[in-house]
Amino acid sequence: MKTRVNSTDFLNKIVTVKMDRPIGAHHPTRDFIYPINYGFIPNTISGDGEELDAYVIGPNVPLNEFTGVCCAIIHRTNDDDDKLIVVEPGKNIDDKTIDKVTDFQEKYYNHIIIRSK
Repeated sequence: MKTRVNSTDFLNKIVTVKMDRPIGAHHPTRDFIYPINYGFIPNTISGDGEELDAYVIGPNVPLNEFTGVCCAIIHRTNDDDDKLIVVEPGKNIDDKTIDKVTDFQEKYYNHIIIRSK
Protein backbone atom coordinates (compact mmCIF):
# COMPACT_ATOMS: atom_id res chain seq x y z
CA MET A 1 0.00 0.00 0.00
CA LYS A 2 1.33 3.44 -0.94
CA THR A 3 1.45 6.12 1.74
CA ARG A 4 1.25 9.90 1.23
CA VAL A 5 4.46 11.39 2.58
CA ASN A 6 6.03 14.71 3.48
CA SER A 7 9.44 14.91 1.80
CA THR A 8 11.04 16.67 4.78
CA ASP A 9 10.40 13.57 6.91
CA PHE A 10 13.20 11.88 4.93
CA LEU A 11 15.94 14.41 5.74
CA ASN A 12 19.00 12.70 7.28
CA LYS A 13 17.29 9.30 7.07
CA ILE A 14 18.47 6.14 5.32
CA VAL A 15 16.31 5.49 2.23
CA THR A 16 16.27 2.96 -0.58
CA VAL A 17 15.78 4.37 -4.07
CA LYS A 18 14.46 2.18 -6.90
CA MET A 19 15.86 3.49 -10.19
CA ASP A 20 13.47 3.99 -13.08
CA ARG A 21 15.94 6.23 -14.93
CA PRO A 22 19.51 5.10 -14.30
CA ILE A 23 22.52 6.91 -15.72
CA GLY A 24 22.24 6.87 -19.51
CA ALA A 25 18.43 6.59 -19.68
CA HIS A 26 16.51 8.92 -22.00
CA HIS A 27 13.83 11.18 -20.51
CA PRO A 28 10.43 10.04 -21.82
CA THR A 29 9.28 13.50 -23.02
CA ARG A 30 12.31 15.82 -23.01
CA ASP A 31 15.43 15.64 -25.09
CA PHE A 32 18.09 14.66 -22.57
CA ILE A 33 19.87 11.68 -21.09
CA TYR A 34 20.16 11.22 -17.33
CA PRO A 35 23.75 11.91 -16.23
CA ILE A 36 23.01 10.67 -12.69
CA ASN A 37 20.78 7.95 -11.29
CA TYR A 38 17.16 8.98 -10.75
CA GLY A 39 14.40 7.01 -9.16
CA PHE A 40 11.72 6.89 -6.49
CA ILE A 41 10.99 5.74 -2.97
CA PRO A 42 8.71 2.69 -3.28
CA ASN A 43 5.30 2.69 -1.60
CA THR A 44 5.12 6.48 -1.25
CA ILE A 45 2.91 9.16 -2.76
CA SER A 46 4.20 12.71 -3.01
CA GLY A 47 2.47 16.00 -3.81
CA ASP A 48 2.10 15.19 -7.52
CA GLY A 49 0.29 11.91 -6.81
CA GLU A 50 3.26 9.76 -7.88
CA GLU A 51 6.02 8.12 -5.85
CA LEU A 52 8.46 10.47 -4.15
CA ASP A 53 11.37 11.04 -6.57
CA ALA A 54 15.07 11.01 -5.74
CA TYR A 55 18.36 11.94 -7.35
CA VAL A 56 21.22 9.65 -6.34
CA ILE A 57 24.45 11.63 -6.37
CA GLY A 58 27.70 9.72 -6.08
CA PRO A 59 27.86 6.37 -7.83
CA ASN A 60 28.72 7.01 -11.48
CA VAL A 61 27.39 3.72 -12.87
CA PRO A 62 23.80 2.80 -13.77
CA LEU A 63 22.05 1.31 -10.74
CA ASN A 64 18.84 -0.64 -10.19
CA GLU A 65 18.62 0.29 -6.52
CA PHE A 66 20.59 2.34 -4.02
CA THR A 67 20.45 2.72 -0.25
CA GLY A 68 21.85 5.96 1.11
CA VAL A 69 21.14 9.08 3.16
CA CYS A 70 18.76 11.87 2.16
CA CYS A 71 20.98 14.91 2.71
CA ALA A 72 18.71 17.53 1.09
CA ILE A 73 15.50 18.12 -0.84
CA ILE A 74 14.91 20.05 -4.01
CA HIS A 75 11.59 21.80 -3.42
CA ARG A 76 10.11 23.06 -6.66
CA THR A 77 8.33 26.33 -5.99
CA ASN A 78 6.38 26.23 -9.27
CA ASP A 79 5.52 22.51 -9.29
CA ASP A 80 4.31 20.14 -6.55
CA ASP A 81 7.07 17.58 -7.06
CA ASP A 82 9.87 17.53 -4.47
CA LYS A 83 13.04 15.53 -5.16
CA LEU A 84 15.17 13.88 -2.49
CA ILE A 85 18.95 14.16 -2.79
CA VAL A 86 20.44 10.83 -1.74
CA VAL A 87 24.15 10.20 -1.20
CA GLU A 88 26.40 7.55 0.29
CA PRO A 89 26.40 7.59 4.11
CA GLY A 90 29.03 9.99 5.43
CA LYS A 91 29.32 11.91 2.16
CA ASN A 92 28.84 15.67 2.22
CA ILE A 93 27.58 17.59 -0.80
CA ASP A 94 27.01 21.33 -0.99
CA ASP A 95 24.10 23.21 -2.56
CA LYS A 96 26.21 24.45 -5.48
CA THR A 97 27.08 20.85 -6.43
CA ILE A 98 23.45 19.77 -6.09
CA ASP A 99 22.38 22.59 -8.43
CA LYS A 100 25.13 21.73 -10.90
CA VAL A 101 24.46 17.98 -11.17
CA THR A 102 20.64 18.32 -11.28
CA ASP A 103 20.54 21.28 -13.68
CA PHE A 104 19.88 18.99 -16.67
CA GLN A 105 16.31 18.65 -15.36
CA GLU A 106 15.85 21.29 -12.66
CA LYS A 107 16.63 24.17 -15.05
CA TYR A 108 13.01 23.89 -16.17
CA TYR A 109 11.71 24.66 -12.65
CA ASN A 110 12.12 27.23 -9.92
CA HIS A 111 13.37 25.58 -6.77
CA ILE A 112 15.04 25.90 -3.42
CA ILE A 113 17.22 23.41 -1.60
CA ILE A 114 15.98 22.36 1.83
CA ARG A 115 18.21 20.89 4.52
CA SER A 116 17.58 20.03 8.14
CA LYS A 117 18.20 22.83 10.59
